[in-house]
Amino acid sequence: MKFKKFVVAMLCVAMVGMFAACGGGSSDSGSGDASGAITINIWDANQQEGIQEICNDWTAQGNPEVKVEVIDWDNYWTLLEAGASGGELPDVFWMHSDYAQIYMENDVLLDLTEYIEKDGIDLGQYYPDITAIYQSDGKTYALPKDHDTIALLYNKALFDEAGVDYPTDDWTYEDMYEAAKTITEKTADDTYGFALNTSNDQDGWYNYVYAYGANIVNTEKTDTAIDSAEGKAAMEMVRKLLTVGTPQAVVSESGTDSLFQSGKVAMITQGSWMINAFYTAENHDDYAWAQIPYCDRNGDGQCQKEERQTCYNGLGWAAAANTKNPDAAASLIEYLCSKDAQVKQAQLGVTMAGIPGISDEFANAFEGMDVSAFTKVEEDGTLFARPGTRNSGVWKNPMEQEQGFLPAWQNPSDAALMETACDNVAKLIRDAIANEK
Repeated sequence: MKFKKFVVAMLCVAMVGMFAACGGGSSDSGSGDASGAITINIWDANQQEGIQEICNDWTAQGNPEVKVEVIDWDNYWTLLEAGASGGELPDVFWMHSDYAQIYMENDVLLDLTEYIEKDGIDLGQYYPDITAIYQSDGKTYALPKDHDTIALLYNKALFDEAGVDYPTDDWTYEDMYEAAKTITEKTADDTYGFALNTSNDQDGWYNYVYAYGANIVNTEKTDTAIDSAEGKAAMEMVRKLLTVGTPQAVVSESGTDSLFQSGKVAMITQGSWMINAFYTAENHDDYAWAQIPYCDRNGDGQCQKEERQTCYNGLGWAAAANTKNPDAAASLIEYLCSKDAQVKQAQLGVTMAGIPGISDEFANAFEGMDVSAFTKVEEDGTLFARPGTRNSGVWKNPMEQEQGFLPAWQNPSDAALMETACDNVAKLIRDAIANEK
């Protein structure tokens, strides 16, 4: 393994601070359970039971036992980094778009290419943007586990208290702002119409930028439009919402999900991966979902597909390059990413599939809660892949700090700060792209 290079690279990635796997390592410690069982690491406890059930199906076909273990997000990457640097890795684990390139380039992940070719796995069946995340130099290092979309979550009780009509799929971002403003004004001082965690990009402000007609990084990964008129208009809407929403100091301390579930916030945007947390919440009868709002760019009062944008991403199932049982690990990954297993994953409400055409199975998984907003957006709007470049960590963290958007987010009453921030962020991204060449 390119040990020194990997450690340096991971130190850079570790600075990102996000939420939001053939080659061997320099160590012969290997991964795998002494009993011959396959170990899996994930970071979401909400998905553990469903994934374990699917793995049990694979085991029942004459394959090894599988142990699915949950590690919280921060420790997950710390443990993977330690394993990649000479320790022990789980056999199979989740890989994320923000980390995939570094892990692929440093011989940490099992090259699945020969297994895919030998077993006739059709990569064309998956969402192409997600497949591409886990490919490098013509090789495939993970198969798509899922995909996700973003929707608007609202508390009906707070809307009723303020006398505001519930959100509909016809809402624009301006409609959302006006509703948030009214609820903030008509409810208690510590209650707000909207909460936005500015450090959460995929389920937050990224969607505004693309709905308004701009981008964070273009599809060619050569430039950004965040400083365009459209980009600045989108960030102006973010600024307006921050003036009537929960202060960022409170959001950073408590988080939008906790604030929402405590009845202190009427609306948040959230990803499909979090549905179960609200479905099982104490006050879930008060909660409902609507499609993410759109930007009426042409002013015709109707939503064209390009005017409603939802950021989407997808995890990959990867295996350790030094697993003691590469054949079984690859077989398990192929099974987890098969259509049958992905249908079951959706039916169990684990998450949306990595294969198109299975979304309705997921929408029907939550009895008593209509979550179709997450699936309807695939017809009523446009999905854009979570933006990134080869080394996104160089610009993603700085753009949310003092040299980027942070001053504007902390002082939303000053519109000039936001416009300047857009220019500063554009320079950060362009400089980073230039240095990647």
